[in-house]
Amino acid sequence: MSKLKIEGRLSFEHVFRPDSSNGGNPAYSATVLIPQGDPQVKMIQDAIEEVAKAKWRDKAPIILKGLISEGKTCLRNGDNKSYAGYAGMMYLTSRNSVRPTTYDAKVNPVAEEDGVIYSGCYVRVCVELWAQDNANGKRVNGKLLGVQFMRDGDRFGAGSGPATAEDFSVVEEEPETKAPWD
Repeated sequence: MSKLKIEGRLSFEHVFRPDSSNGGNPAYSATVLIPQGDPQVKMIQDAIEEVAKAKWRDKAPIILKGLISEGKTCLRNGDNKSYAGYAGMMYLTSRNSVRPTTYDAKVNPVAEEDGVIYSGCYVRVCVELWAQDNANGKRVNGKLLGVQFMRDGDRFGAGSGPATAEDFSVVEEEPETKAPWD
């Protein structure tokens, strides 16, 4: 196994509540977008090779070549997806049945209701890579251990998020005991 810290843009965020959108067992998960030319891509590729060699020894290069061509590694080419923001990117997927730790930029723990971590923000993730070889097949997977918010980004998907205090104004008068629409 190989533990990595990766920085990128968060997509398909499920770090607070497990999700089973792919039909499998519910799990916490995150996808991180990394520009194709970023040095982190090579670091991840090297780590994938390392765990493959540890698992499959001399057969690793052949097995890994097949896994990459079949999209069965945790690092994939975003040009093969039609999602907004994926072109020109590599993407790292990771999952865990145990909730990952979540932090703000100053390493204070955050919860879902804080609204700090969301699909589209920039994060640092801690993942552990591991090689799978069982009845479910061969793969090189990422295990999601933790997520740290780094900075805001345009949200992916479901609109602008929950309302904030800035969306409201102070009520100047005492409200009537009966609402005007009653």
